[in-house]
Amino acid sequence: MVALIRRSFFYAVVCLLWCVVSPVARAGSPVPKRVVAQVQTGGTAEGSARPNTAAAAMGSHATEGQAGLPPGWLAIPFVVLLLMIATGPLLYAKFWHQHYAKVAILWSILVVAYYPVVLHDWAKPIEILMEYTQFIALIAALYMVSGGILIVVNRRATPFVNVGFLLIGAVIANLIGTTGASMLLIRPYVRLNQGGIRAYHIIFFIFMVSNVGGALTPIGDPPLFLGFLSGVPFFWTLQHNLLPWLTALLLLSAVFYRLDRRNNCNTAQATIDPNQPVLHLVGKHNLVWFAMIIGAIFIDPNIFDWVPVLHYGHHAFSFVRELIFLSVAWLAYHYADRYALQENAFSGDPLREVAVLFVGIFGTMMPALQWISDFAGSVTGQGIITHNTLYWGTGICSSVLDNAPTYLNFAAAGMATCGASITAVTDVQAFAAGGVFQNSVLQLRAVSIASVFFGAMTYIGNGPNFMVRAIAEQLGVRMPSFFTYILRFSVPILLPILVVVWLLFFAFV
Repeated sequence: MVALIRRSFFYAVVCLLWCVVSPVARAGSPVPKRVVAQVQTGGTAEGSARPNTAAAAMGSHATEGQAGLPPGWLAIPFVVLLLMIATGPLLYAKFWHQHYAKVAILWSILVVAYYPVVLHDWAKPIEILMEYTQFIALIAALYMVSGGILIVVNRRATPFVNVGFLLIGAVIANLIGTTGASMLLIRPYVRLNQGGIRAYHIIFFIFMVSNVGGALTPIGDPPLFLGFLSGVPFFWTLQHNLLPWLTALLLLSAVFYRLDRRNNCNTAQATIDPNQPVLHLVGKHNLVWFAMIIGAIFIDPNIFDWVPVLHYGHHAFSFVRELIFLSVAWLAYHYADRYALQENAFSGDPLREVAVLFVGIFGTMMPALQWISDFAGSVTGQGIITHNTLYWGTGICSSVLDNAPTYLNFAAAGMATCGASITAVTDVQAFAAGGVFQNSVLQLRAVSIASVFFGAMTYIGNGPNFMVRAIAEQLGVRMPSFFTYILRFSVPILLPILVVVWLLFFAFV
C-alpha cells in the first residue's frame, strides 16, 4: 500500500513536469490567475471570463486549437468498454480479472491519442488528465483515511435500524461528500448486517448515501460544487433541493423497509453486548485527516488568489489540492490504527480496480461529452431546452458519463436560452436568483437534481458507486453485474422514484 501511494506521488510529479514542459504550455498567452479552466471545478471571479468545456460549447462548436468534433466511430471504445465491464465478471471472469487493466488503458489510449495525432487538439487530453487527477486523488485520500476508522454499531440490524443508518448516511453525505460518506460508512454497514447481508442492502446504500443523499450542499456532490464555484450561492441547493431530496429518500426508505422485512435477513445476528456503547470508534484521530480533506476541497484558484496555478494555452490548473490529498492519504495510512485496518479487512485492491477502470472511462468518454456540448450549444439543442428536457437529458447522460461536466454542459445550455453565460459569475448569480431570467431557477434545479439523483442508475454514474461495490465484494458480498444492477434494481426501483420526483416538482410547473 505504501508503494501504491509512492507511485501516486510519482505520477503527480510527472504530470506537473509534463504540463510545464509541454508545447501546449507554451502556446498562446497566459491566462490571468483568476481565469481558471478546470473541467470539474470551473469557477470564475466576478467580471472574469473563464474558458471551459461548457463555455466552449456555448461559444462555438469547435474551440480554438481544435480541428472540430471527433468522428462517430470514436464512441465505439466507450461502448465496448462498458460492455466488457458489464459482461467480463460473468462470461470470461478469468480473462477479465487478469487483463482488465490492460483493456481499460488500451481503449483509453486509443481515444486520447486520436485528439493530438489526428485532430491536433492537446486541450481535451489535458482537460481529461486534470479531471482524472482530481477524481483519483480525492478517492485515494478518502479511501485511505476511512480505512483507518473502525466504526462498531452495537445494535441488531433490524429493518428500522438499517433505514435509520441509511438516512443518517444521507445527511452525513452533505457534510463530507457522497464519496467521503460512502468510504466511511460502507464497512460498518456491512458489519452491522453480517450474517444476513444481501445485495439489495448495498444497492440501497449506493442509492441513498452514495448519490441521492448529497443533493443539499455543494460539498455533497461534485456537480453541485462546480455550480458553487461558478457562482451559485452556497445555500441555494439546500433551499431548492430539500423537498425533492426528502421525497426521494422517503420513497427509497419505504421500499427498502418493505424489502428488508419481507426477506427477514437479519435473524442470525451476533449477540449484543450490553456493556458496550451503541457506537464505538477506533482510530478517531483519522477524523482530523477527514477535516483536512474537506478543507482542502476549497483550496481553489477560483476562490483564493494566492493558490498557484500552471498555465498552458488557454487553460490553467492548480495541483495544490491534489498534492494535499495524496499527502493526507500517505500520512493517514502510515499513522493508521493497525487494529482498525485489520478489522476493516483493508487492502489496496478496491482502490486499484477503480483507479484503473476509470482511466478507461475518463479517456473513452471524451467524444460523448464533446458531442453533448456541441448539441447543447446548437440552434436545435437550444430550441428544445426546457426544465423537463434538462431534467431527463442531464439525468440520462449522468447515468453513464461523469456527472460533473454533464452538469456544466446542460446548465450552460439552459443559461444560453436566456442569453446568459456560465462563464460570468454575475450571470450565474442572476440565473440562480430567478429575478431576471424566466424559469431559470426551475431549469437550474432540474439540472442539479438530475445530475445527482441519476448518478445511481449505473455503477459508473458516480465515483463512489464502483468503490462501494468493490469494497462490498472484498468483504464477501456477492454483488450483481452491471446489467443486473440496472434491470433488477435501477429500472424497477429507482427509475419510478425519479419519475415521481419529476411529476411532483417539474412536469406540471
